[in-house]
Amino acid sequence: MNNGTLYLIPTTLGKTGENNSIPEYTLNILRKLDVMMVENLKSATSLLQWVGDTVPEYEIDFYHLNKNTPEQEIHSFLKPLLDGRDAGILSEAGAPGVADPGAKMVKLAHQYQINVVPLVGPSSILLALMASGFNGQEFAFHGYLPMDQNKRRSMITQLEGESRRHGKTQIFMEAPYRNNEMLKDILSTCSEATRLCTATDITLPTERIISKYISEWKSSKLPDLHKRPTIFILYGQ
Repeated sequence: MNNGTLYLIPTTLGKTGENNSIPEYTLNILRKLDVMMVENLKSATSLLQWVGDTVPEYEIDFYHLNKNTPEQEIHSFLKPLLDGRDAGILSEAGAPGVADPGAKMVKLAHQYQINVVPLVGPSSILLALMASGFNGQEFAFHGYLPMDQNKRRSMITQLEGESRRHGKTQIFMEAPYRNNEMLKDILSTCSEATRLCTATDITLPTERIISKYISEWKSSKLPDLHKRPTIFILYGQ
């Protein structure tokens, strides 16, 4: 028996009345799957209801795959694929495997010669980079910076210096309820000649992307980013 295929299915970055971020081809594959590795069951079932015409939820085998899932348990997720069944990985938002625990399952799939197929859909990281106007040839994503303010400011200084020396765009994020604190730390730490982009609520009706020099940020009214998913991008000069 041939192995099944592991599909990597991007998830909407927020619910909208109409589909503006996932191609119909991707949705049609999702509609056929009855095995899914999901980061969050509630958000996964909400997505399925939004997509419509999927396999009934009670007929889907769900596997819980998050940052705390033990390696041994993840290994057991291979069984349906080795039995010839296709499966999908659903992130809570965005692209599986990108700042996402789905990468662990993908690594295992390759080790067992299981075909891995990434599907087209939204990634806030790349969408923010596209809209920033910064260097898209050389960039690095750093995930979440340290929670401790002193360590966070030190990391911001480090990333700014690396960007200035090498011309590399630096991308990172913060828990949405700490976004305003992150913005204030960036403005109090970085040189006025450094450029900062904030990309908030990407693909949603409330989307707002601001890209300008720190000096311009300091002289204008700051946006309220509290509890709004935001990508921060620095480019030192």
